[in-house]
Amino acid sequence: MTNTIPVVKPISKIHLAPGSLVTIYDVTWEEFESILQELGNKRAARVAYNQGTLEIMVPLPEHEIPRDLISDIVKTLLRAKKIKYQPFGSTTFKREGLSGVEPDACFYIKNCQMMIGRRRLQADDPPPDLAIETDVTSKTTLDAYEAIGVPELWIYDGGNFTIYLLQDNKYIKSNISPNFPEINISQIITTTVERSWVVGNLQALEELEGSLEKLI
Repeated sequence: MTNTIPVVKPISKIHLAPGSLVTIYDVTWEEFESILQELGNKRAARVAYNQGTLEIMVPLPEHEIPRDLISDIVKTLLRAKKIKYQPFGSTTFKREGLSGVEPDACFYIKNCQMMIGRRRLQADDPPPDLAIETDVTSKTTLDAYEAIGVPELWIYDGGNFTIYLLQDNKYIKSNISPNFPEINISQIITTTVERSWVVGNLQALEELEGSLEKLI
C-alpha cells in the first residue's frame, strides 16, 4: 500500500510569469492573512480575496502603463478643480473575515483630510472614495469591493472603461462620475490612454492638461 504525502510549498516559492492569474479556493481568512504576510509589501503580484476565494495576479506592461496614466489623470483633474486628495496606491483594504483587495490605485477625496499622515490603516478608517483597476474582469474583485464599501470603482479593461457606483451595497454601472460630474470622464480616460500608446504617457498627459480649460 502506497501512502500519499502532500507536498506543501510556500506561496512565495511559486513563480508566476507576468500576465499570470492563479485562483485558489477554500482559503480561510487566517490563511489569507498568512499569505499576505509571506508575500510582503515589495512584490509585483496583486491579490484579491472574497469569501474563501483568493486570486493572485502578476500584471503585464499593458496593465501597468494605463494604471499609471489613469492615476495621473485623476490627480491632474483634481488639481485643476482645486480639490484636495490623498493617494493610497495599492494599499490592502480588508473587511475582517470576509474580503481583501489591493486596488491598482486609489484616492481619498471626501475623506482626504482624515487620512493625511496615516502610515497604517486603522480598523475604523473608511474605504477610499475612488478605486481604480485596470484589466480586471473577475467577479471576485467586484464582490470584494462591494464588501469593503468603496463608493466609486473604475475599471479599465482593454480599451473599455466602466464606472461602478455603490448603491444598497451593490454596484451599478454609471455614465457619470460623482467626483467629476461635469465632464465626460469615460471619453477622457479612453482617449488619453489610447493616445499614450502612440506618443507616450507624458505627452498624452500634457495634451490633456492643455485642453482642461475647455473641459472644466
